[in-house]
Amino acid sequence: MTRKTLPRFGTSPHNAGLKRNRSFHVDTSTFAPFQSMIAAALLLASACPALADGLVDNVNGITLDGRGQVVRFTGLTVTPEGKIGKLILQGEKPSNDKNWRPDWRLDGKNHTLLPGIFDAHGHVMELGIAALTLDLSETKTLAEAQAKIANYAKAHPERRWILGRGWNQEVWNLGRFPTAADIDAVVADKPVLLARVDGHAQWGNSAALAVAGITAKTASPPGGRIEKLASGAPAGVLVDRATALIEKAVPQPLPAERDLALATAQDVLLALGITAIADMGTSPEDWNTMRRAGDKDALRVRLISYANSVDTAISIAGSGPTPWLYDDRLRMVGVKMYADGALGSRGACLKRPYTDAPSQSGLCFLDDTKMRNIMSRATMNNFQVATHAIGDAANAQILSAIEELVLTYKGDRRWRIEHAQIVDPFDLPRFGKNGIIASMQPVHQTSDRTMAEARLGPNRLVGTYAWASMLKNGSRLAFGSDVPVESANPFPGLAAAITREGADGKPFGGWQPQERISREAALAAFTTGAAFAGQAEDRIGRLTPGYRADFILVDIDPLISTPAELRATKVFETWIGGKRVFRMK
Repeated sequence: MTRKTLPRFGTSPHNAGLKRNRSFHVDTSTFAPFQSMIAAALLLASACPALADGLVDNVNGITLDGRGQVVRFTGLTVTPEGKIGKLILQGEKPSNDKNWRPDWRLDGKNHTLLPGIFDAHGHVMELGIAALTLDLSETKTLAEAQAKIANYAKAHPERRWILGRGWNQEVWNLGRFPTAADIDAVVADKPVLLARVDGHAQWGNSAALAVAGITAKTASPPGGRIEKLASGAPAGVLVDRATALIEKAVPQPLPAERDLALATAQDVLLALGITAIADMGTSPEDWNTMRRAGDKDALRVRLISYANSVDTAISIAGSGPTPWLYDDRLRMVGVKMYADGALGSRGACLKRPYTDAPSQSGLCFLDDTKMRNIMSRATMNNFQVATHAIGDAANAQILSAIEELVLTYKGDRRWRIEHAQIVDPFDLPRFGKNGIIASMQPVHQTSDRTMAEARLGPNRLVGTYAWASMLKNGSRLAFGSDVPVESANPFPGLAAAITREGADGKPFGGWQPQERISREAALAAFTTGAAFAGQAEDRIGRLTPGYRADFILVDIDPLISTPAELRATKVFETWIGGKRVFRMK
């Protein structure tokens, strides 16, 4: 599986730094069926009780302290401001004040209480939009995908475009990319455009190619590739920056439809115990949607934003991160940029050619000068830089850029490298220098294992998904999901981190087992590590007096449960700022 955000309607994360002087026709029929749901969703999201002194007791409480050590407790108190008042250890009383009485009490029923999960890398609006469009992520064959496309088009005759995501030719064992003809066979009378599971490629039918004006004469742009037939005609798949050629023709959703997508995304995240998430590649439209939700008291999940370009960051925040907004629910802290594409579409930039495609070595999006210029612009404006790098050449390039820039830009810059999936063993020690954060996604390893073996061959696997090596070399780890590329569920990610086995238990003992990490380190990467990476470690990520009362109640103890139990974790309740925002029905 490859690693990238689901492209936005009418935009691409690969051309996020380019000026957009396009005029779009908004096709309201594409999203009209969802509009009736919007008012109810926002009303439900904004219903919050008043805060008061609270007590949560009878729990198996687990958190990490400032040194990363496990702290166990049996209860906690919540202040009227929605912060932790005190952790109650075994045998302790909630307060030394004999007259203290809580205004409310939650009996934890001996369930495990954990800090809210912080997803260090996701795409919030894409998650919501994906939930409202065609989802092919569970399809196992091309024929199954074709059937879903046909059924979806039949069920939504009012839509002028059929949009969706989630296809993966590797899972289908297709041996090739799908083609426009594969869609034409089931839907030929309207445009269809479907993003690959990683968002690094788009698959369209002939009608979509025609509307976008893509022909045999259309050249592949720098950093992108138009797949071609033997005749020279476009085959139907566009990779990385070539996706912008077809995405520009897609109708954009209305603001109200974006509002529904955000509300839907928050529902998904809260049900999985995620109380904070780093949104990677926030567009101006995304930011406006988040602000509207905040203004309506409908912003429940804490969102740490990384803009899709330096220009976007400056236009929104000025010189440096925004203040915390909406009671610590929203903040823009940095800029997301891209060094390369993804492994599944062979866009990850490698030092040597792909084993299964010797004529290709991937797509490096920026030369060294352009990369340093973008990073310098962001850094001189005090924004944190988070760079997508999957291939070993791309990781080496960004490491070299950081090593040069730190000579000019001193201080705590918290350089983030997103994904860091394939790293030359020679470059692994470089991650431990200059305060670099390895922002990685454990489930990518279990999803990608067989594909990575095919793409790289057996002799180039050392240094892939190298979590233990990152820690050993002194880099900080921050874990996330890359949702909607993968499920946002963090618990399979925790299981993958400690076993390097898939849900089927394979390979026995773990794939490249030397890169397994401890349960405590995995929990830290999903809590304190992610908070540090998002410049939020002073208020969330752990449970301690004065921090936000963001916590979850679950059915297992992640430090002693089996991997199978961990993957199947049930979230009973999710609390943010001392308010219950989710309860399992």
